[in-house]
Order: sequence, then C-alpha cells, then structure tokens
Amino acid sequence: MKRRSKREKTAAPDPASQGGLRWRMAAAVLLLAISASLMALAAGQPQFAEWYSENIYPVLVNSAGRLWGIFPFSAAEMALYLMIAAFLLSLAVMLRKGIRSAASWLSCTLLAAGILAFLYTICCGINYHRKSFSQEEGIITYRYTVQELKDVCLWLTEEVNALSAEVDRDSNGVMTLEGPEGEGAVEAMRGLAEEFPVLEGYYPQPKKLLVSEILSYQGLTGVYSPFTVEANYNGDMTSYNIPFTVCHELSHLRGFMQEEEANFIAFLACIQSDRADFRYSGYLSGWVYCMNALYRADYEVWQEIRPLLEDAAEPDLEANSAFWDEYEGRISETADRINDTYLKVNGQADGVQSYSRMVDLIVAYFEK
Repeated sequence: MKRRSKREKTAAPDPASQGGLRWRMAAAVLLLAISASLMALAAGQPQFAEWYSENIYPVLVNSAGRLWGIFPFSAAEMALYLMIAAFLLSLAVMLRKGIRSAASWLSCTLLAAGILAFLYTICCGINYHRKSFSQEEGIITYRYTVQELKDVCLWLTEEVNALSAEVDRDSNGVMTLEGPEGEGAVEAMRGLAEEFPVLEGYYPQPKKLLVSEILSYQGLTGVYSPFTVEANYNGDMTSYNIPFTVCHELSHLRGFMQEEEANFIAFLACIQSDRADFRYSGYLSGWVYCMNALYRADYEVWQEIRPLLEDAAEPDLEANSAFWDEYEGRISETADRINDTYLKVNGQADGVQSYSRMVDLIVAYFEK
C-alpha cells in the first residue's frame, strides 16, 4: 500500500543572505541618490562645480590616475571585458537556479550600476558644469565673417604645407609617427601648461586599446574613461589623427569635458609641440575642421583655398577617409546618435556638432 506523499519542505530563508541582499540594495540606492544629487547641485550651482574641479577632482586624477597608470594596457578596456563576462556568467547561473536567485542577482546588478554612476559623477559628470577653458583664458567667440574664416584657413594651409615635408612617411606617402605618441602627448600638454597654468597637473600616459575596432565601429578616435581616469585612443586609425586625439583625451583629465574645448586644447598643445609630427597633426586636424566650416559657409571661397594644399598632405586625408569608410554602417550610426544624446544631456546643446565648434575658438584665438 503506497503511503501519501509528505508535503515538500522548503528551506528557511538564510538570514545572512537576506542581510546581504538588503545591504546591496541600500548601497545601490544610496550611491544613485548621491550621484543624482551631486549632478543636480553642479547644474544648479556652477560655483560648486568650479570649486570641485579645482580642489577635489585633481586629487582623484593624482590618485586613481597614478594607480591605473601603472598598467601598460587600458584598465578600463580590461574591466569592460571582465564585466561583460561576469554579467553573462551571473545571468546564466541565475537562470539555472531559477527565480529564487533573481533578487540576489538584481541587487548585485543594481549595486554595480550604483558604483559606476558614482564614479562617473565624481570623475566626469560634475566637470561638465565648470567654467570652460576659453572662459578661463578670456578667449571670446563671436560671429565671424567668411573673410575671417578664409584668413584662418589660409594660415592653416600654409602651416600644413610647411610641415608636410618634415614628417616621416611610409611607402604610400602616409605620415608615420617619429616617436611614442604617449610621451609626446604628455610633453605637449605640459608645455602648453606653461602658457596656460589652468592645465597644470599630473598627466598619465594615454593608452591604445588592444581591440581598437571597438572604437572604429563606433566612429570614435578616442575615449576618456572616468571609471579609471584614463585617456584611451584608437590605435588603428591613420597616424596623423593620433597626436591630436591623445591630447584631446588628456585635456579631459584637467576637467574640461566639453568636446569643442578638448579639441581646441589639443590643437594648441600639438601646434606648440617640439615634435614635427605633433605640429602637423594639430594643424592638419584644425585645417579639416575649418575647411569643412568654410565649405558650408561659402563653397566658392572653399574652392579657392582647397587646391593650395600641398600634394604631400593628400595621402593622409585619403587614408583617413578610406579607414573610416570601412566602418560606416548601422553600428556607427547608432553610436553617433547615442553620443549625440549623451552630450546634449550633459549640457552640450549642439550634441556631436559641438566637436566642430572648435572652429569658433580657433578663429577667436587667431584674431586675438
């Protein structure tokens, strides 16, 4: 005779496990609340953002920047791969264990999000609301004329032409770097700081991503990692882009987050460098931005200036266009829209067009 089955016994909740769950959820909520409060305070009280960028942020660069600077590779890149692996592994474990482990998995995920949000806020977000570099240095932009823009384009063309024969080139005529780009960028930024003391401070070596295609598919030349205070760049792109890019990313470590400001600082750092490849990179990058602005403003004037560029510089422009054409597609378009939204959320109304606002600063600097 078969006995009636007993009711299944369920294990009592583990107090330690429940305590850990509550602790993680509380910590996540606290970190997210602190991050949101600091961002709101910085947006509403610019003087707080200014004080923070001058007194607190440099401490983070000197500590975290030096810590992660020990590694010759990008700690942010390695952390990204580890986080993706950990997320997928934990998700697989959660699905295997069933709904009982979902709360624990969710609390860990929210805690990770809270930590990342807090690091972003203190190492990047607040700085979006500080006084700009141009304001600090009294470089006032204005509505310039086509003639003024033409004068700047002529100046840049002359500088590019003069340097085009000084840089090293490969068998295809494309510029090659004459030395380590990291050391050159740090020296260039330190040199610029002698003229603009607001740029003084510790500069870690910028780092090339091991898998630079991550940036290529997004149409990015570089990225500043607020989580590790690192300047990362795309090592696969055309060489003339590299000096300008690494100086751009290093400028973010001084707390200047607006993209046109970072571009302008990179331009200034490159053109005053002792290295010909850096000066060429700065002038040619500035030439591209300013000539594009002239093209939109007055096509006939652009047609006058464009043929004046030396033939020696043409392979660099052609190689650059060919490189980015390979990565055009839905991924780059989506990444561009995300970046546009990100910049607008952080107060840059022009979104991705803000990169080109460097032209306004170059014209103002040239006239000054």
